[in-house]
Formats: sequence, C-alpha cells, structure tokens
Amino acid sequence: MIFFQTTLVINRVHFGGIPRGEYMGLPEVLQSIKNAEESADAKIAASKEEAAKLISEARKEALELIQKAQDDSVSSTVATLDSAREKAGKEASTVHAEGAKAVEEVQNSAGDRRKAAVKIVIDSLMSN
Repeated sequence: MIFFQTTLVINRVHFGGIPRGEYMGLPEVLQSIKNAEESADAKIAASKEEAAKLISEARKEALELIQKAQDDSVSSTVATLDSAREKAGKEASTVHAEGAKAVEEVQNSAGDRRKAAVKIVIDSLMSN
C-alpha cells in the first residue's frame, strides 16, 4: 500500500510567513491561499474605492473648469460689448459734432444769402 503525505516543502520561497525550508501541511497551504485571496480581495475593494473617489474628483474638477470657462466667456463678452458701446459712442459724438458744424455752416450761409436776398428785394422795390 502507498501512502501520500500531504506536506509541501518550501525551499527557495518565503510563502505565507513561513521561513524557508519549513514543512507546510495541506491545511496551512490552504489557509495561506485563503489569506492571499482575502488580501487580494481587500486590495481590489480598496482600489475600486480609490478609483471611484478619483473619478468623482475628476468630474468635480471638470465641472469647475466648465463653470470657470462659462464665467470667463460671459466676462469677455461683457467687456467686448462695453468696448463696442464706448467706441460707438465716440463715433456718434464725432458724427454729431461734424453734423452740427455742417448745420452751422448751412445756417451761416443761409443768413448771408438771406441778407443778400432782402437787399435785392428792397433794391427792386425802391427802383420801381
């Protein structure tokens, strides 16, 4: 009859906290595997939690960037409109001044011509 012994010899590897060269029975090997799996599961859960946190922070930062860009866009638009209004106001003042000068010249010219017309009418009436 052949008997199998359920032990494992670890020669070159430090496995599950047992020093090299020690014998591990099947229960210790299984417990060591179970501990490694639990450790891996804990690391996976922690990694998922950290990933969710990073994604949440990235979304928050993205929303803040979008809001800042919108605010900057509105500020830029307001500044552009204010500048355009100011420029239009200056141009309107210039046009108004030129128009007022032209009206004054027409009035002066009309006044001079009126005087000449009155003189012609008076001279015409006097000569008759």
